[in-house]
Amino acid sequence: MAPVDDLPPLREVIRKHGLTPKKSLGQNFLHDLNLTARIARAAEPLENVTIVEIGPGPGGLTRALLTLGARRIVAVERDTRAIAALQEIAERYPGRLDIVEGDALKFDVRGQLGPERARIVANLPYNIGTVLLIGWLTAEPWPPWYDSMVLMFQREVAERIVAKVGDKAYGRLAVLAGWRTEAKILFDVAPQAFVPPPSITSSVVRLVPRAEPLPCDAVALQRVTEAAFGQRRKMLRQSLKSLGVDAAALLSDAGIEPTARAEEIDVEGFVTLARAFTAMR
Repeated sequence: MAPVDDLPPLREVIRKHGLTPKKSLGQNFLHDLNLTARIARAAEPLENVTIVEIGPGPGGLTRALLTLGARRIVAVERDTRAIAALQEIAERYPGRLDIVEGDALKFDVRGQLGPERARIVANLPYNIGTVLLIGWLTAEPWPPWYDSMVLMFQREVAERIVAKVGDKAYGRLAVLAGWRTEAKILFDVAPQAFVPPPSITSSVVRLVPRAEPLPCDAVALQRVTEAAFGQRRKMLRQSLKSLGVDAAALLSDAGIEPTARAEEIDVEGFVTLARAFTAMR
């Protein structure tokens, strides 16, 4: 494949700016621009689209997204060492890359966006990826400010996102993702693609918001799933006691057998439980 653009190879960029990956920031850099281009293509079409990218690092995925036609990228980067490298990309693509130096967990990206919905595309830092995703899944109002998400996670996390009731990986994350989005694993990325190589395989996941998910209070659903899967081996009549309500009455109101376990309840069942919990409070 031809070079993504006429900027230097990522290895040179990383060496020039002293971007040794930091474990404390959950960093694993992708050096292969062909692979970053594949991730970017998974988010197409990109023309006239605003992209939100978390943790761009040296900017491999950023460059691929811009080359494929993204109108604008809002790149949120905590590592001050990477800012200079990203500024070089901004100079190559004038007016199309907005660099935000800060912590993605504390940054309200909606203040940077116009009236149109954006798209989230990112190789998320491993140490905050799940927290960020839950925040995006429980955003209000709904439909959210993004039209889709193309994200890289550890394979284990990706399997938890797309799991269905009865699957070994089925849990709280699968319920939240299944409630409001349609999620699919697109492809895997081998450890050898990263520097430093992680001990596990990664996966790229696409999540598309449902226009009309089952009506439910997001906070209530989070509390119910936390309680249920926090003691997943126990029957729900026991695990739901941590909610501070009459668990037997809650299950009766939701039409769920008290002897059932969390792994046996589908997304609709958990939504019904959350509604009953809201009513009881």
